[in-house]
Amino acid sequence: MSMKLAVPTPLEYFASLVHSDDGFPLLEAAASIAQDEYPQLDIQQVQSEVDHLVARLQRRLAQDAPALQRLRMLNQFFFADLGFGGNVNNYYDPENSYLNDVLRTRRGIPISLGVLWMELAHGIGLKAHGVAFPGHFMVKAQVSRGQVLIDPFTGQSLSREDLVERLVPFQHGVPEPLQADDLPLGLFLQPAAPRDIIARMLRNLKELHRSNEDWQRLIAVLDRMVILLPTDWQELRDRGLAHAASGQHALALQDLEAYLAHAGDAADAIQVAEQIRQLREN
Repeated sequence: MSMKLAVPTPLEYFASLVHSDDGFPLLEAAASIAQDEYPQLDIQQVQSEVDHLVARLQRRLAQDAPALQRLRMLNQFFFADLGFGGNVNNYYDPENSYLNDVLRTRRGIPISLGVLWMELAHGIGLKAHGVAFPGHFMVKAQVSRGQVLIDPFTGQSLSREDLVERLVPFQHGVPEPLQADDLPLGLFLQPAAPRDIIARMLRNLKELHRSNEDWQRLIAVLDRMVILLPTDWQELRDRGLAHAASGQHALALQDLEAYLAHAGDAADAIQVAEQIRQLREN
């Protein structure tokens, strides 16, 4: 008697990918996000497409090519030859966060482009990382002279002055904007952990769906957030509020009560308790 193997749901598959930080499969986890929109998406096919691009790039490089030459060739290949770049005409399209769509259209947002760029960088032996810069995800590569910061939205290499200028909008409460020599820029340029990169990708979608009041898509994203960051109780609260907005009161109560049980001293505890009271009355 033959036994059929149970096929994991997209959410179960995602959970299996992100359960540990050891060997965290960034590309696979990032690609799997699109399964909320495309449940039948073949993630292995997405990975194969990226592997094919890596192989094409590898054939252009000598084995002993120095890091700076590898970086230049990567940027030429990715931004110029393949034409990857930012979706300036429709920045807030959710497709910009789905790697299968980004591979198809060659358009995305900084973080989705950055994930693909990093995969190609690693494929040609570059030491590359994502950078969770305020307001704009970046990538960096190590070369003999130091590190090179790149905006994956434009392909532009960024100087210290460029980076300081981009920080100006985030210097809230500073009487006088800090000058380039005064700013501890290194604090903003630390490598982003893969788990944090996936969280940032999901938060982008979270804000899009919340602003559109697309509760079902928002809940799907928050299901992933709760799995990815199991002790970030605010994600549980937000899922509860989304359940309430979509009319799923029992699920809303479950999440909101769990939130208060774990974060009862939170600043919004009174408001959440009132929300719970209203849900129980309805």
